[in-house]
Amino acid sequence: MKKFKLAIVGATGLVGRSVIQVLEEKKLPIQTYSLFASKKSAGTVFSILGKNYTIEELTQKSFDCGFDFAVFCAGGEISKKYAPIAANKGCIVVDNSSYFRMDDNVPLVVPEVNMEDAFGHHGIIANPNCSTIQAMLPLKALEDKYHIKRVVYSTYQAVSGAGKDALDDLENKNHSKALKKFPHPIYNNCLPHIDVFMENGYSKEELKMIHETKKILHRPDLKVTATTVRVPVTNSHSESINVEFEKDFEMNDLIHTLKCFPNLILQDNPSSNLYPMAITANGHDEVFVGRVRRDESVKSGINLWVVADNIRKGAASNAIQIVEKLIEKNS
Repeated sequence: MKKFKLAIVGATGLVGRSVIQVLEEKKLPIQTYSLFASKKSAGTVFSILGKNYTIEELTQKSFDCGFDFAVFCAGGEISKKYAPIAANKGCIVVDNSSYFRMDDNVPLVVPEVNMEDAFGHHGIIANPNCSTIQAMLPLKALEDKYHIKRVVYSTYQAVSGAGKDALDDLENKNHSKALKKFPHPIYNNCLPHIDVFMENGYSKEELKMIHETKKILHRPDLKVTATTVRVPVTNSHSESINVEFEKDFEMNDLIHTLKCFPNLILQDNPSSNLYPMAITANGHDEVFVGRVRRDESVKSGINLWVVADNIRKGAASNAIQIVEKLIEKNS
């Protein structure tokens, strides 16, 4: 079997560290790993599968030695500058930033949903936004069966999605220190404010979910709206998703459709207090769905509660799943 060379850009961040953890678990046929980060992190040593790797400073020459894959976890400006360099050297880039997501020439991929799009890449594949990724699994299952008319998102997003400084703000329980990330305390609070606000009153996070949903499902006509909220939970995003269909459905059939979709776990027995929760989704790569019930205010609608680990499935695991599928296709 061919052995591959893989680079991780932004290896010291929350997502980069999770990428390393997922790679250790999956044991893909990677012969060589190279880890890149900022100058201040250079020299730090990480262990992958029992072998030590030293963090190197990312430069324009970092990809000269040739890589099969690079996973970028370092933000939009880094991806903007360095991802094209890597791609021009023959490396397939899986980018976790938002920079390339809405580029018509860059596939936006959730492997369970539209992996075929990844096979048509031009050197760069975009990882969707964390809150979008987990919603795509149940929505794809239902879109194929009933054809979706409208989606309404309300999210309850964990603090880890905003990085280490945000986690420090959550730990600042008595508000004794200056906030590092948020404009208001997040401990014992909810902020209806993720990313910057746009002229139309939506936050950038809300617009990401709206536009990415349409692109991934190949439904530019789909009606989607969103309200995204940061909540004082360390990890794993929760989402209330209201879906209206073009076709009617039988509840048992809809439940069966969700149960049969890959990596989608149904947890739905309210009488036994069984439903998806952030605390139980933490550390898993699957997406969990529950509280499935008719929306009785419309002719054909459903309410769903969807939870997933935003650092794993919402970022690191999704990216490595893409790499894994590409390896399988080229082996």
